[in-house]
Amino acid sequence: METEGARTDRLGLLLTQFDQAREMAQVRLTGLGDEEYLWEPVAGCWSVRPRGQARTPRAYGPGEWVLDKGAPDIPANEYAEVARQAAGGMTVSRIADDWSVSVERVEQVLAHTGAPEPDETPVTTIAWRLGHLHSCLAGQWEWTFGAREEPKLLVDFTPSAGLALERFWALIDRWRESVAALTDEQLDTVGLSQYPYGSDPDDPFVSVLAGANLEFIHHMAEIAVLRDLHRARFTGPR
Repeated sequence: METEGARTDRLGLLLTQFDQAREMAQVRLTGLGDEEYLWEPVAGCWSVRPRGQARTPRAYGPGEWVLDKGAPDIPANEYAEVARQAAGGMTVSRIADDWSVSVERVEQVLAHTGAPEPDETPVTTIAWRLGHLHSCLAGQWEWTFGAREEPKLLVDFTPSAGLALERFWALIDRWRESVAALTDEQLDTVGLSQYPYGSDPDDPFVSVLAGANLEFIHHMAEIAVLRDLHRARFTGPR
């Protein structure tokens, strides 16, 4: 369905939203250099690092550089997400697999056992945000349209901003092309995506697609803020 050239069907609206977000993101990422890409605004940041220098116990990647990932626990600020997953029909065992924790830990969170620990969500670099987003979308493409290879081996992380962006936009093109060819029946299919790190197998793909758009938008907004902070880091009050 089109109104004055604008699509108003479900897929058309989601593709338009994605295209607009991509256009804004490409403008905001113009000129990104290696130093800014790897800039750590505070101590203890998560980033991409040489394999032997990873600061986190679950850092992953297939090559010489890996993406930081922390200890296997559910941070306090994600308790509401765990409750949403359970309310949406995910089993406790699948939630445990999603967060790489025990079934008992998930049950504790769902029962609100004890007071939540203080939020220790790390500050992340532009390299980490871009790598995380690349990894998620690569995994979702692979487990929807591809051969379902191990998600953590799909992205070769790099310290080069230019190379990371080149690879990322190539993935975005592939994702967009595959999504644009979906039928209404496929949009409504529960489990069309079997991506194992999330609720994709339990959701109709139209919900997965809306969630992927949100993931793209919010991570690109965070990268834009980091770019603003990097530019203003030596500028004092006037």
